[in-house]
Amino acid sequence: MFNIPNLLAPVAPDAHKYSRGVVGILAGGATYPGAAVLCVGGARRGGAGYVKYVAQNKFTTTAVIAQYPDVVPVSKLKDEKADAWVVGPGAPRITFIPEDTALVLDGAAIRHASRKRTGITIMTPHAGELKHLGYELTHREETARRIADELNVIVVLKGRHTIVAAPHQALLVDEIGGPELACAGSGDILAGLLGSMLASWRPATLGDAASVVYKTVIYHSSAAKIAREAHNPVVATDILSALSKVNLQ
Repeated sequence: MFNIPNLLAPVAPDAHKYSRGVVGILAGGATYPGAAVLCVGGARRGGAGYVKYVAQNKFTTTAVIAQYPDVVPVSKLKDEKADAWVVGPGAPRITFIPEDTALVLDGAAIRHASRKRTGITIMTPHAGELKHLGYELTHREETARRIADELNVIVVLKGRHTIVAAPHQALLVDEIGGPELACAGSGDILAGLLGSMLASWRPATLGDAASVVYKTVIYHSSAAKIAREAHNPVVATDILSALSKVNLQ
């Protein structure tokens, strides 16, 4: 069992669900409803006390709530408040981007990373998505650093040895994750987990946020390693189940 001390935000004795952090999820849709289930599942394990899901359609919302009855469905992103938002897993229809909260952009939503925002932005691309943004991945570390500096965002460049790059700061590299992460839905879980960790820690600076993001990547990779001990091949639901088996003390 992997040991990651001080990973989750501390919980005060008088804490309540709101003080632990609120994370909002805009994910999934008619084509990829499973992305919503996996993303919300990840969010439930990141320490936030309250998880909101923006309803995309009746079928997807029913699938999420049937799996996680503690999650609260809401109708519109722009009408809701949260300490962090996750937008994009499973390519939902995106009509609004929050401006002043921590924001995780995944999937098709990463194109919004070029927007000027007051809140901290995290984007989670893989190599193929970077090509759509006009970046050539000739050197992973140089590319991640360049994007972070140019767009003023934290980049989680997924792949072998996932890279966390924050503007004008040293790179952080995940040495735990392996090929067991290369399965459909793994990134949806990571996106939800990132949003929840950011909501619960509430980092004030890009540097602090990068530290939280790196912890989250390690948490996710450690769960995948645990899943690999029990399953071959590993699928996304194995990783999601293994999050609860990571020793966080």
